[in-house]
Amino acid sequence: MPYRRLLHRPAAPHVRLSWIAACLAVPLLLAGCDIPGLGPDPRAVQKESEAKAIGGACRHALRGLEDCFTLNPKAAKAQVFAGWKEMDQYMRENKLEGAPSVLGNLEKPPATPAAPTRRGEAETRDGAAGRSRS
Repeated sequence: MPYRRLLHRPAAPHVRLSWIAACLAVPLLLAGCDIPGLGPDPRAVQKESEAKAIGGACRHALRGLEDCFTLNPKAAKAQVFAGWKEMDQYMRENKLEGAPSVLGNLEKPPATPAAPTRRGEAETRDGAAGRSRS
């Protein structure tokens, strides 16, 4: 059984040392790589960031959390709350006042009167135009 002797034969010290060095170097080399698929999904990160921004904007617009949740049903509530809370802390530290939202206060444009369909109606509305000067 000569093959058994080959398997149990100790390796030379320089081969063992190079093998250990290679095993230690691989994790260090892979640590600098940006391997696709190992990080978080960019779409999920973007949605979280947008939800935080929504919460911060709601706080700055002097809206309550419930109103913010109602106006943005698709945003993650936990992230909206985190953004609202961060903005609240920032505004308190820097003594900032919020800017009230103008969405509810927008005036509707005045309704324009309907154009007259007959000439007689237009003259009677003018008042003086319907009178004769003779």
